[in-house]
Amino acid sequence: MAPIASDLTKDQRKQLCDFLGNVELTLLYKASVHGYQASAFHQRCDRQGPTLLVAYNRLGYIFGGYTSVDYAQSGREITDEEAFLFSIRGRVPLRIQVNTYNARLDDAGGPNFAQRLYFFHKNQPVVYYSKSVIALLDQPFNTLKLYGNDTELTECEVYKVNQTLQVSFKEKPWRNILWTSKRREELMDLIRNHKPLMPSVSRVRILMIGPVGAGKSSFFNSINSVFMGHVTSKAMSGSAGTSLTTQFNPKAPFQPDEQKASRPASLQEKIHCVVYVIDATKISLMSDQLEEKLSSVRSKVNSVAIPQMVLMTKVDETCPHVQNDLENIYASSYIKMKVQEVSSRLGVPVSCVLPVKNYSQELELELKCDILLLNAIQQMLRFANDYFDDIDTI
Repeated sequence: MAPIASDLTKDQRKQLCDFLGNVELTLLYKASVHGYQASAFHQRCDRQGPTLLVAYNRLGYIFGGYTSVDYAQSGREITDEEAFLFSIRGRVPLRIQVNTYNARLDDAGGPNFAQRLYFFHKNQPVVYYSKSVIALLDQPFNTLKLYGNDTELTECEVYKVNQTLQVSFKEKPWRNILWTSKRREELMDLIRNHKPLMPSVSRVRILMIGPVGAGKSSFFNSINSVFMGHVTSKAMSGSAGTSLTTQFNPKAPFQPDEQKASRPASLQEKIHCVVYVIDATKISLMSDQLEEKLSSVRSKVNSVAIPQMVLMTKVDETCPHVQNDLENIYASSYIKMKVQEVSSRLGVPVSCVLPVKNYSQELELELKCDILLLNAIQQMLRFANDYFDDIDTI
């Protein structure tokens, strides 16, 4: 039997893959072939892992949604941090993040998002939505932009999303790094003996900013582990729904110390370097809302001339060759592409984006992991010295 043809053009498929990163799409279900019955959809799409639904209507809109959680007809409300809606009609693709804790209802009906937006409803080729869906999305829901308010479908497809393992390597590493025990000891000595460029400053102050689960606390734990000589967990870390980093709470207004508020902050009390922490596995899924927040922060930091850099965490989870051997990190063209993507989306130079791997499930230290972590600290200290140097020349 000949394989079922996809309605997506090559360019449309590329646009969708740009949302999802390094993936391959395999067609599981096509409504014009298998029918618009919910039972037919579930027969072909249940327990297939991450899936991408693509719907088409008479106005030429191509829209749908992604979920990283299996369809299973469990009857449960699904939590999915990666779920989103999209529309790729026109030059500028639209992406709408779905509320993490109400991503969809895993029922026996047709595929749905935010529990109120159904793609084909009651076995009919129509999109159904309830206005209450607005409260279940992380940004305003505009049906006109999503599908032109044309609720009649001409086709509906569901694709299995597979992470591709075809990651190429450069003949020459795009960054040079020494992976030796001697280099690790050199870096540790440099960091232990570091003295800020300004005599009036006893220690460097670094502010780390990033979404929940990106790896801020894990980075702190990892650095502490390197200098302790064994894996530690001094700062709480994990994947809870709220941040476990208590030093900086993005939901609470900043309350300055009353004594300090009456006078200008000293150089010792100021921030000397800002570090954004970004999960490499979620760069392509970064919401417009998060990107705008980071852009706003970056603009304010730029206004006070504080150096900025990015830590790109979980690199081993995004590239299988790096997972096998961290030494491949600067030979991987895929990691380089991710560094360039972070650079473009956050507006920082490529040279200011450093991929790292935090300690998470390991019981013992690893040389190459230590060297990446220590290199990151060295860069932060260098950036802080750049800040002091600029002040000294004013």
